[in-house]
Amino acid sequence: MSQDILRVGLVTDVFPEPADHSRLIGLLAQARDDGADLAVLPELPFNGWAPGTKQPHPDDAEAPGGPRQTRLSEAAREVGIAVLGGAIVVDPTTGTRHNTAVLVDSTGVELGRYRKIHLPEEEGYWETSHYAPGTKPPLVIEGLGMRVGLQICSDVNRPQGFQLLAAQGAEVMLVPRATPPETYDRWRVVLRANAVMSGAYLVSVNRPRPEAGASIGGPSIAIAPSGEVLTESTEPVSVVELRGEVVKEARGEYPGYLKRFPGLYAAAWDGLDRRTTT
Repeated sequence: MSQDILRVGLVTDVFPEPADHSRLIGLLAQARDDGADLAVLPELPFNGWAPGTKQPHPDDAEAPGGPRQTRLSEAAREVGIAVLGGAIVVDPTTGTRHNTAVLVDSTGVELGRYRKIHLPEEEGYWETSHYAPGTKPPLVIEGLGMRVGLQICSDVNRPQGFQLLAAQGAEVMLVPRATPPETYDRWRVVLRANAVMSGAYLVSVNRPRPEAGASIGGPSIAIAPSGEVLTESTEPVSVVELRGEVVKEARGEYPGYLKRFPGLYAAAWDGLDRRTTT
């Protein structure tokens, strides 16, 4: 893998049962054979869509290093490809559950993880009933040739995470999601806007079909820093090539070169936060 090229496979499928392992291996191998260095899976790919109902179940979640996370690492190692997956992970200190994206390299070693912050609570997406918002900001992840940032689904509608990751030098934003087809046009606008505003590639992979009363489905998508759509597909596997030089060019042009004012906005947000909590 070149230091400024990353080939990403969008794997639009989920694998909630151990019996799905062979299908997972087959799709990862297809992505690898098509040239991918990294495969991105949808939101919570080793769970059925638990937030389709309000009732959480203990078996939906696991401790750090639990069976779903183990399946992720084993699949990456078996195929020889980096993989972004995830699980509902229980914090061993607090007992709190979090929707957690986990990125492993081609040997199955974890490179980083991120807890979803912005959680919906509505028909088919009763997420606050199942896990709590993350409490730590996203960090850039190294080790894949290009610098990577993680967000999850509804986070795209509150773009502070993208801006923070871009300021840290993230070149590729990976966004697993579970969204309904009837609102895809709106999601597409927001995803493209985040790519342009952050001056980074954005790769978002959707769950493929309705589950547990939730209307889920619609394309996975990869977007250039210019907002150009590179691929948009409901096929199980599609592969795109991302180049660091494209990110560098975007950040030298408008709006990429605009100065950020983190101190100014941090003070404003802090003031709002104190007003809403007093």
